[in-house]
Amino acid sequence: MTLAEHLTELRHRVIVSVAAVLVTTIVAYIFHAHIMHFVTHPYCSLPVRYRLVKNRCTLVVGGVLDPFTVTLKVALYAGVLAASPIWLYQIWRFVTPGLYTHEKRWATGFVASSVLLFAMGAAFAYLTLHKGLRFLLGFATGGLTPLLNFNSYLSFVVAMILIFAVSFELPLLVVMLNLVGIVSAQRLRHHWRAVIFGIFVFAAVATPSQDPFTMSALAVPMCLLYGVAAGIATAHDRRVARRPSTMYPDLSDDELAPIDDEPAVP
Repeated sequence: MTLAEHLTELRHRVIVSVAAVLVTTIVAYIFHAHIMHFVTHPYCSLPVRYRLVKNRCTLVVGGVLDPFTVTLKVALYAGVLAASPIWLYQIWRFVTPGLYTHEKRWATGFVASSVLLFAMGAAFAYLTLHKGLRFLLGFATGGLTPLLNFNSYLSFVVAMILIFAVSFELPLLVVMLNLVGIVSAQRLRHHWRAVIFGIFVFAAVATPSQDPFTMSALAVPMCLLYGVAAGIATAHDRRVARRPSTMYPDLSDDELAPIDDEPAVP
């Protein structure tokens, strides 16, 4: 394909992706009440002492246009998430023509794994949201009553979900580094103490709530996933070690092989 044909295809993929996001956003806006209930459930599930109005779950907005803008923002988030299979497929269809067959197999596995890990991280973050909220709102003592703004609450929820979802991609990154020969399984096993310490430090800094429970809820699964990645790397290195030796076993990986400049005999 020429450059113009590539640009034409890219435009087509972008148009399809944007149209899918618009359609799902409109549908999400129609059902925004159910989505709002899903988003606010972690806060509404807390005991009544954490609320300003005891007999109902209330989040406030600060402007005349805020009810419309926050509803549109929630619908857009939901629309992008709901349309993700479509725009991910469009990206895949644009990239795959330039890949070989074995590269497509590897890419398929990595894409499927990344989507699964991302979804696992997002679900785990949502399940632990109420613990972080309870810890933070528990400091409202001595006559203090929390008055939560929906914009700040939504930013907190989105940040928690994104941080957990992206952090759960750690084993995929480790496996990729091992497959390309940058990190060996032996090194992964040797430095496991430093890695676990770094994971806990990262979890303490990255989590918006920065409470011990949320930090542990992020760090412990990351440590387990690191162990799974180290096991996959070990199996890969053992399989590579069992392969037959190359034609030049005396040469290192960065050393040039000799060139046979004699013409072949017909």
